[in-house]
Amino acid sequence: MRFSAFLLLLCLLAGPVFSQRVPTTVVARPGDGAHALLRRYGFTSGQHFRQFVELNQANLTSGNGLIVGRTYRLPPGAAAPANAPTLAHASSVLKAPVFGPQYARVVVRDRALRGAVYYLSAGHGGPDPGAIGRYGPHRLAEDEYAYDVTLRLARVLMEHGATVYLLVQDPNDGIRDASILPIDHDEVTFPHQRIPLSQLGRLQQRVGQANKLYARHKGAYQRLLALHVDSRSKGQNIDVFFYHHANSAAGQRLARNIHQVFTARYRRAQPNRSYSGNVSARSSLYVVRNSHAPAVFMELGNIQNARDQQRFVVADNRQALANWIYEGLLADYTRK
Repeated sequence: MRFSAFLLLLCLLAGPVFSQRVPTTVVARPGDGAHALLRRYGFTSGQHFRQFVELNQANLTSGNGLIVGRTYRLPPGAAAPANAPTLAHASSVLKAPVFGPQYARVVVRDRALRGAVYYLSAGHGGPDPGAIGRYGPHRLAEDEYAYDVTLRLARVLMEHGATVYLLVQDPNDGIRDASILPIDHDEVTFPHQRIPLSQLGRLQQRVGQANKLYARHKGAYQRLLALHVDSRSKGQNIDVFFYHHANSAAGQRLARNIHQVFTARYRRAQPNRSYSGNVSARSSLYVVRNSHAPAVFMELGNIQNARDQQRFVVADNRQALANWIYEGLLADYTRK
């Protein structure tokens, strides 16, 4: 890979932008909740939330959830803090080619995660595509969909001021909005190491690199997330599961914070079904056992299950997964 991933993910400054006044209305994105939308524009108090609910009651679900694509009014006359993304001051614009031409320009919306360092590891890659699902005449590879969600998560984290390292990278597959993501084998391990065929070799390579970086950022809040797509029985529909090391209180807390967001979001998005994903210790997993940073291993769904496949082939759903993970990470960081 020709570019320096280290410079990329420490956020190359492309120059300042000067934004306009706070907008009066905004459109809800996939995966948005009321609190996340308000934070995006710098409104953080309970009073702002109450005002928002009063202004938009007719367009909210029974649990005060948002409806994707609907326009919502922001609280009038409430002064957003100085780091709000739409105030008239200079804010960072980052150039991140790894996200692809359409998404390479990243505007830092706020500094909510300033000081946080994340190591993101998309499962499999290189010679190993991971689990393979059948979707009509198409083949769905675990590594391609895990990687796309990981890229989207990295971008959201950078929008909020975090330092992010992608432990697995692809030189030409940025964030993709297509349903069917072509399978290739040119992924590399940060910074530009060839991924070995051996499963143990792959894990040692990426966790070893994360541990080196961990030492470099000694004293900072640091977390590692490994994102996978399960490969259980074709007939088994599963929810998102979170694993941590039994002896890692920080890892357990991180997993629970993300899980709480997913539970709440499923309750709003699909009120007629329960969310069965849970948090559990699985200390045998190489990543959570050997990472110096507290780690969470996530199973995002079953790539071989027809119902779960909709979680991955729809680009908005992949973005929602990334947004919800971010909300859990933010909750963990602010409660540290």
